[in-house]
Amino acid sequence: MTDIDSVDLASSSTDGEDAHDAMRAQHALDRLAALHPKLIDLGLDRTFALLNRLGNPHHALPPTIHVSGTNGKGSVIAHMRAMAEGCGLRVHVYSSPHLCRFNERIRLAGTLISDGALADLLEEVENINGTDEVTFFEVTTAAAMLAFSQCEADLLLLETGLGGTLDSTNVLDRPLATIITPIARDHEHFLGNDVATIASQKAGIMRHNVPCFSAQQDNVVAQQLNAHAEEIGAKLFTASIDFNGYKAADGRIAITYSNTDLNDGAVTLPTPGLAGEHQVDNASLAATALIHALGTSRKLAPVKIVAGLGNAIWPGRIQKLDKGDLTTLMPDQSIWLDGAHNAHGAQALVAALPDLHDGQWTVICGALNTRDPAEFLAPISKIAGQVLTLTIPGQPASLTAGELAASATSIGLSASPARSIQDALTIADNNHPVIICGSLYLAGHILNENKTLPV
Repeated sequence: MTDIDSVDLASSSTDGEDAHDAMRAQHALDRLAALHPKLIDLGLDRTFALLNRLGNPHHALPPTIHVSGTNGKGSVIAHMRAMAEGCGLRVHVYSSPHLCRFNERIRLAGTLISDGALADLLEEVENINGTDEVTFFEVTTAAAMLAFSQCEADLLLLETGLGGTLDSTNVLDRPLATIITPIARDHEHFLGNDVATIASQKAGIMRHNVPCFSAQQDNVVAQQLNAHAEEIGAKLFTASIDFNGYKAADGRIAITYSNTDLNDGAVTLPTPGLAGEHQVDNASLAATALIHALGTSRKLAPVKIVAGLGNAIWPGRIQKLDKGDLTTLMPDQSIWLDGAHNAHGAQALVAALPDLHDGQWTVICGALNTRDPAEFLAPISKIAGQVLTLTIPGQPASLTAGELAASATSIGLSASPARSIQDALTIADNNHPVIICGSLYLAGHILNENKTLPV
């Protein structure tokens, strides 16, 4: 069995042996992806069977906070990671999808897993699984669990891939806490075509007598979460009911508590490291959950826990491209990148942009054909001047630049297709800053083209 502590965990350049390890890892990922004809097939039987063959590593994980929801999962985890590491804790993170490299999904004690360690793990899991049918996410989740069990850490931040109840991450008997971020309609072909059904799936990560912290939700969603919590005996704490965060005049965030089981006073957070008004809610949710979890398990004071919030980093989420190959194409205007891809994400993005520039933006966007692009474009129209559309390279499910431009034009936007991101930045209106958005796959492509990969 691979001893994770004995290998270099840091992701590094792809020269020499590093290039060989990167190739080994990619070949293993390709072989494993071919074991099941469907990319997504929700269920836990195959995951539990594989984990059992691996020695049940999910029973040997550090204290874990499990996060579900539709929007904001990554931001909440980024806030918690920054705060926990600010306390000096070693933190594992499991998240998806990745933007540029698969390694981004597995962070071991603060560092992205190296190509060599990843290749070793995947090959071990592949050998144990044999030719049994298993989905890509199931086998990579099992590999991540194995890695987390073998590398010492104080905390694991675990993000669901899709849904909750039948998600491959939903294998823990008793996490330290669970979190449910805002729930909206998304992935209806897998989770259901109404928010009540989707909410019941997301609620499946709750556990008996384990605290669950929820963002403020629509009434239908809130009813589902409350009913499930009551049914299984989970302790549910909800934003705007049990706690409330708001932005103070000095840019910091104040959290007040109406539920004394959480706190009998107020907590002040530093200005978050992530941009956007919606990060007030995300940071308040993250801080409240972490204060409760670490205050209970490690007896840390709230002021100690929240100190690191300003250091949060989450690539592709209202991220300014400060340097890189693409920025040289438009040196007189700022270029921002965001992976928002659904209506809720677009609304949050549009609410955040006026704090960065109070005027029109040049919008460069690409989108998949899995949803009506008008749902995303309609909110964007409030800030859009020129709109340039892209076909996302390497994505068979991408709308073509022409199709997306036609959709944008149909709702009154001034849109035209571009051949590439370089072409778009060359013809962009130099009088306005640029926001690139519409898909996490596009965000990953942009970071690759800019040569500023996540670390």
